[in-house]
Amino acid sequence: CPRPVTAAALSCRKYVAGGQCKSTAKLEGKVAIITGANTGIGKETARDLARRGKVIVACRDIVKAEAAASEIRAETGNQQVIVKKLDLADTKSIREFAEKFLAEEKELHILINNAGVMLCPYSKTADGFEMHLGVNHLGHFLLTFLLLECLKQSAPARIVNVSSLAHHGGRIRFHDLHGEKSYNRGLAYCHSKLANVLFTRELARRLQGKSQRRVECFPIISGHFTANALHPGSVHSELVRHSLVMTWLWKIFSFFLKTPQEGAQTSVYCAVAEELDSVTGQYFSDCQPAYVSPRGRDDETAKKLWSVSCELLGIQWD
Repeated sequence: CPRPVTAAALSCRKYVAGGQCKSTAKLEGKVAIITGANTGIGKETARDLARRGKVIVACRDIVKAEAAASEIRAETGNQQVIVKKLDLADTKSIREFAEKFLAEEKELHILINNAGVMLCPYSKTADGFEMHLGVNHLGHFLLTFLLLECLKQSAPARIVNVSSLAHHGGRIRFHDLHGEKSYNRGLAYCHSKLANVLFTRELARRLQGKSQRRVECFPIISGHFTANALHPGSVHSELVRHSLVMTWLWKIFSFFLKTPQEGAQTSVYCAVAEELDSVTGQYFSDCQPAYVSPRGRDDETAKKLWSVSCELLGIQWD
């Protein structure tokens, strides 16, 4: 009888889909930046936020970004979906993006560091950083640094860092950050996602003395400025394009993967949910707090990574 099978399939899909952001919060008069918003969960995040307020689509591929933005404008009726050039593999591009944004916009309320690369063959960014570390961590680290004062002045404001469950398999290999001694592209991705978690934790810690009330443990309580990380889930997207095997497996098991729209839910939740107004330094999955690996809770490693990141980027961020 096909009926029980259908019911089981629907139940399975509901489980795979995971949590949903139920917030109806509007963002009138507010500005959000989403990196890598021309495809996948970034595009779906932009689609959702465009129903609420102004969205800056920050992407390397302008043609794809314009196509995505045009589609979102037509669907939402919001003409304030704006495309800006941003290549996270080039610090010059990051600085140019920030300079132009700050010259054109007075405020920034939400920064979603979403863009990323996965399973890349060994390669380096324009500045000589290993590609996963350079794009997934250092690029967003610099972008956040350059936009931080604008975010502070626009408070309440939120920073949302898209990490991954893969951070559990990561280590910060300070002796070989750029994989020149040994390289495994799967582990390189894991290392960069761990860096996202540690960056979020250290950023939240450093901000507590400036705009937050100090507490004994995470989450930190804040009424002004929050920074949180998240795992979007296993999503059927273009992120695995560098691996033919993973692309093949993703197609075969697509029923058991989240759609990009489902994968975007936790990003949207961290960006708009009212109950997170005073929560920072947390890690979420399926729109609820999730377990962080012991390495992701190592404050000494987080501090050292912060210092090394500043050194690599040639910035002072105290």
